[in-house]
Amino acid sequence: MEQPLSPRESGQFVAERSQDVFINEDGVENVAEMLYALKESEAFTARGWKKMNPLAPSPDTDEAINWVFVTDTMNFSFWPDKEDQQCEVIYKGNTYKGYMSLCAAVTRAMGEGVPITDPSYFSQMSEADLAHVLRSDSDTPMPMLKDRHRVLTEAGRVLMQHSGSFRDFISRGQNDAEKMVHYIVDNIPSYRDEATYEGKGISFYKRAQILVADFWGIMEARGEGNIPNLDYLTMFADYRVPQALVHLKALRYSNALMEALKNGELIHSGDRREVEIRGCSIWCVEKIRNRLWELVKERDGQTCDINSALIDFYLWPYAKQHQGEMAHIPIHHTRCIYY
Repeated sequence: MEQPLSPRESGQFVAERSQDVFINEDGVENVAEMLYALKESEAFTARGWKKMNPLAPSPDTDEAINWVFVTDTMNFSFWPDKEDQQCEVIYKGNTYKGYMSLCAAVTRAMGEGVPITDPSYFSQMSEADLAHVLRSDSDTPMPMLKDRHRVLTEAGRVLMQHSGSFRDFISRGQNDAEKMVHYIVDNIPSYRDEATYEGKGISFYKRAQILVADFWGIMEARGEGNIPNLDYLTMFADYRVPQALVHLKALRYSNALMEALKNGELIHSGDRREVEIRGCSIWCVEKIRNRLWELVKERDGQTCDINSALIDFYLWPYAKQHQGEMAHIPIHHTRCIYY
C-alpha cells in the first residue's frame, strides 16, 4: 500500500489545489515580520514548555512524560456546541475550559490519588472511571467520552508492550523526530491522522507531532533536549491556529466556506473543505517559517532555529489570547479524534 504524503508534502499538495482556502502572501510577510520582532523571546524556546503547561507535573519527573502521553492521547475536540455551554473543570480555584480542562482534570485526578499516568491503570480503566476523572464542574460534560476512553485504553495497552513506559516507547524512534512520529503512528491507531485529497493519500499527524514536540519540550526543560531532525515537524493542524491565520490575513476563506462556517455547519473529518483548511494552514506556516529564516539571514547574517512547531507554540496561545478580537472568524466544526 502506498504511503501517504508527509504532513509537509501534504500541506503543499493541498495548497496548490485548494478551492476554498487560500494563502495570502502579504499576510505571510506580515506574520514573518511580527515573529522576527519576537524571535529572541522565550515564546520561541522549548524551555518555555512548563510556562505553556502550568498544570503539568514538573518536567524533572518521569511522571511528566507519562502525563504528556495521557493528555496528548485525549487531546481532541473540545469546542462546545454552544459557546455558553462548555465543559469546565475547577482546579485550585481556577476554572479551565477547552484543552486546559483536560489538563486540569488529569492533574486533579493525580491529586486525588488516581494513578491516571500509570499505563498499567489507564490501559484497563473503565469508562465510568474515566468519566469520573474527566467530570465537569459545569452542566456540560467533556465531549466524546467513549472515544477518549477507547483511545486511552488502546494506547495504554501499547505502552504495556513497552515496559509500561512512554519513555521506553518513544526511544524506539531512535531519538529522531521523524522516526518518532512514524513509530507513534505505526503503533497507535488513534494517532493515524490521514485523509485522501484529489485521489492522493495525505497525512496531518497533528497529535503525533504534538506528542513529539511536547516530549522535546520536557527534555529541553530538563537540559536533555538534543533531538535531531526537529525541522521535520510542521504546525499542528487543528481549528484554533487556522482561525488565527485568517485573523492575521495569512489565510483567506472563500465566501462560500465562510458562510458555511458562520452557519455552524458540521463538517466531517476528511471533507474536502476540512482538508483544505488543515493542509493550507500547514503550508502557510511553512511559508511564514521560510520567510522568517530569510529575514534573519538578510538582516542578521545568521541562521534561524525557529521551526514550525515553535511557531505553532506561539500561534495557539495567540489565538486564545485574542479570542475576542477574532470572534467574527468562525472555527470549523469537526468532531473527530484527530484534533
